[in-house]
Amino acid sequence: MKVKVLVRNPDDYLRETKRDIHKLPRNYDPALHPLEAPREYTRAMNAVKLERVFALPFIGSLDGHRDGLTCLGKHPDHLSWLYSGACDGELKLWDVAKQKIVHTVQAHDGFIRAMAFSQETSSLYTVGDDKLIKQWKTQELDGSDLKAPINTIVTRSMLTGISHHRSKPLMATCGEACNLWEHSRAQPIKTFQWGVDSLQSIKFNQVEENVIAACGSDRSIILYDMRESVPLRKVVLKMRSNSLCWNPMEAFVFTVANEDYNLYTFDMRNFTSPIYLHKDHVSAVIDVDYSPTGKEFVSASYDKTIRIYNSRQTHSRDVYHTSRMQRLTCAAWSLDDRFVYSGSDEMNIRIWKARAAEKLGVVKPREKTALRVNAKLVEKFAHHPAIKRIRRHRHVPGHVYNQRNELRNSSTAARRKEFNVRTHTKRPLPIIPEKAKVIVSEQQ
Repeated sequence: MKVKVLVRNPDDYLRETKRDIHKLPRNYDPALHPLEAPREYTRAMNAVKLERVFALPFIGSLDGHRDGLTCLGKHPDHLSWLYSGACDGELKLWDVAKQKIVHTVQAHDGFIRAMAFSQETSSLYTVGDDKLIKQWKTQELDGSDLKAPINTIVTRSMLTGISHHRSKPLMATCGEACNLWEHSRAQPIKTFQWGVDSLQSIKFNQVEENVIAACGSDRSIILYDMRESVPLRKVVLKMRSNSLCWNPMEAFVFTVANEDYNLYTFDMRNFTSPIYLHKDHVSAVIDVDYSPTGKEFVSASYDKTIRIYNSRQTHSRDVYHTSRMQRLTCAAWSLDDRFVYSGSDEMNIRIWKARAAEKLGVVKPREKTALRVNAKLVEKFAHHPAIKRIRRHRHVPGHVYNQRNELRNSSTAARRKEFNVRTHTKRPLPIIPEKAKVIVSEQQ
């Protein structure tokens, strides 16, 4: 004799506490949900609208410098520590979490041009207009070891940049030439020159650790290998590059900030042309820094805005600005991939969210799941016209808006003129990509 019994598990329909939501059974058979796509589209539309409503990127301002900012430095072991150098030679250590000054020291006479960290010795290296390289200890939590440098090196010429090797006790400086230094020596162990008056920016590759890149005053970008005695390669752009930054996740890729309002991403294996051109700024780009993931980077420009780019896209993902922020001089991406720092010439450091609508603080599991689902829905319908328009719309200052229209009109006129000349000429003219022509030189 067979007896059929109905079994009901209370865990499937009863709440654990009276504060939980009621559990409802759901059948996932697609035949029972004929309007699933319209419902998902509505949810995606609501999600992208809420994202713009909650987009409040500005967090706070660090005020305390008495002159314009020149450089920012991130401590590799303390996420909340930020170092800043100013035009009056003042070096400050900030606690970003508390938005307070930890310590201040008069580091150089004149500008502090650049700073770099040594993870091996937990030291900070700074260079300035006084022809000095200074080494500072960065171990005390109250910043008291910044009272005096532990080592000072006198150089023959003024230095404009410094970068430290990731794992060896070596550092590279730039000025009239590219010099390679050891910690224990007061003279450079190697000097690279390639017919350039001066170099503005220099950076060690974080993956291929022996490769160095520098920006020259003759509109060039030069590659060095510290194992060789001569420079490797040189590429000349139409205008001068102000700064460069290596991608921390891709060994051969770096991005340069140029005076022609654009950023160029190069692959050092093929220097004939940049692999990506990044637009949207309307004035010279001063600084660039990659996120720790290598997927995005932030740029600081003379047009009083900072922009965040996807490393593989032409146009910026977001633009940040305030009515009081003046021309940008430096920018940095925090090592936890959540914040962006910017320094400007009105003596303030500003803290921004890397993702404007991200919630700060504790996010509960259900809320986290809902945010992930909404992000996937927005990504699914990203190319629908209404969602695309809401997602890309940004308010910009009046001078940026007017300058952008002026640049667009001039570019359209130039293309129209080129087309008219080509159609009235029997022999077709060669097509040159706009602002992307480069000249390659090899060191013999």
